Amino acid sequence: MTTQTTMRDTLLQALQFRHAAKRFDPERRIADADFDAILEAGRLSPSSFGQEHWRFLVVQDPTLRDKLKAHAWGAQGQLPTASHFVLILARTASEMRFDSGYIDHHLREVEQLPPEVVERKRGMIGSFQAKDFKLLDDERAMWDWAAKQCYIALANMMTAAALLGIDSCPMEGFEPEPMNALLKEHMGIDTARARLAVMVAFGYRAQPQGPKRRQRRDDVVQWF
Repeated sequence: MTTQTTMRDTLLQALQFRHAAKRFDPERRIADADFDAILEAGRLSPSSFGQEHWRFLVVQDPTLRDKLKAHAWGAQGQLPTASHFVLILARTASEMRFDSGYIDHHLREVEQLPPEVVERKRGMIGSFQAKDFKLLDDERAMWDWAAKQCYIALANMMTAAALLGIDSCPMEGFEPEPMNALLKEHMGIDTARARLAVMVAFGYRAQPQGPKRRQRRDDVVQWF
């Protein structure tokens, strides 16, 4: 069996293994090296124009988790039992506009582009935001665009976890305004610059899971 075949089979087995765990074994903890790899899968994910629209908050403090639980109806089983619980924040319009300080910092300091390339890429981002997706006049549309990028990181983190035999569960079941207020009051997050997009829990399943159910490939894939 070739290495390529082995890698392909390993990937498909991991995707079959992955499911949305509603409750985890509270006695089992993810090894530090494994969770670092999961975080790296998120950090190294692609994003529109490579601008890293996300922030990752790892919430391990039981008191903070309990506060989150009051406003996260979709995480009632996961918050008390997950080995690791992550809040993925999307950067707001004040950060993601083409002419923002964040974009300027990213182009100059993170990507380390020459000045003429900085201006060229800033112009490309501005044209995309103004003309293609018409984001500049709608702060919610801008945030939704940023949140889409967060879901790329989310998927990569869950796939990485599955490859390591670690379970996960993505969750949108939360009350946005109270949750963002909690982030501001108890975690010092400037919610004018980043707001909660999605949550994800990691750990080890508490009970066996049945086979994955999906539509047939022919019902969802077309070739032209």
